[in-house]
Amino acid sequence: MQLTEMLSLIVKGFWETLYMTLGSTLVAYAIGLPLGLLLILTDPQGLRPMPVFNRVLGVIINLLRSVPFIILLVWVMPVTRAIMGTTIGSKATLSPLTIAAAPFIARMVESSAREVDRGVVEAALSMGASPSQVLLRVILPEAKPSLITGAAIAVTTILGYSAMAGIVGGGGLGAIAINYGYYRSNSQVMLIMVVLLVLIVQIFQEAGSRIAHKSDKRIREQN
Repeated sequence: MQLTEMLSLIVKGFWETLYMTLGSTLVAYAIGLPLGLLLILTDPQGLRPMPVFNRVLGVIINLLRSVPFIILLVWVMPVTRAIMGTTIGSKATLSPLTIAAAPFIARMVESSAREVDRGVVEAALSMGASPSQVLLRVILPEAKPSLITGAAIAVTTILGYSAMAGIVGGGGLGAIAINYGYYRSNSQVMLIMVVLLVLIVQIFQEAGSRIAHKSDKRIREQN
């Protein structure tokens, strides 16, 4: 393969990787964020205790988290075909990525919300705030730095999943590494793809850390 063709392929793979990663992250957060807040809300010590519902929801989330992504890719192919009309390419990879990431995000949101000082929540309740107001106006703002850090971790995790999707016909840099590197025994192509993926991970992680640092009011108060 000529250099210009390889560069064109890498550029296409780069944008496909970003599309798969960011697109599935947005959809997964639209599902996972409410689920995480529901876990906090219905916890036995939560604002609206519903132990049975909380336990059932927790089990479902844990079951989805327990399925290895490579198995999930194959398992949800009929769903992917029904929604996307195909099981090949970066567009088709959005479905399994979202299904894999949503329960992971739900647990990260739950963990971030649990870090909020209970005294702040009790103070809001004593002032007459409703559970929904406490959730949206107290817990979420207080957990913002942790949520941003969690979002950066989620993006990098989904990026790793997207690379694995190349095994079953997904697009992106992972598909290039597998199809043009592994299958053709071209170690240089594989090395380039790995370096690019590592750089993307570092960029997302650094950006998330900086944003979380700036949004932490405790640090702003110290300065």
